[in-house]
Amino acid sequence: VQLQASGGGLVQAGGSLSLSCAVSGHTFSSCAMGWFRQAPGKEREFVAAVSRGGVTTIYADSVKGRFTISRDNAKNTVYLQMNSLKPEDTAIYYCAADTWRVRPDTKENLYNYWGQGTLVTVSS
Repeated sequence: VQLQASGGGLVQAGGSLSLSCAVSGHTFSSCAMGWFRQAPGKEREFVAAVSRGGVTTIYADSVKGRFTISRDNAKNTVYLQMNSLKPEDTAIYYCAADTWRVRPDTKENLYNYWGQGTLVTVSS
């Protein structure tokens, strides 16, 4: 299974950015999908996740109301729309696939495939 994340870049605080993650090598609609991030000097943390069918979504408290996760099963792609970005959102963002469970989860050890990461930098 291959995951290719894209869409990172440099944005000013208060701005928006949209990340994409294209999945190949597995039936995308059978994967719960998640986004995680790792800021410099910090451990990787959960950001958002979506169920196989896209009905159920969960978010970290730090991004709730600002970020939206969605998926297009016809395009084998999961998205992360990030609005009202803050400098503390600066991190490498990773997409991940859970090929076992229907419902999304916050625990990164439940995701068995990972993308390479895309850097998001928010300037103040």
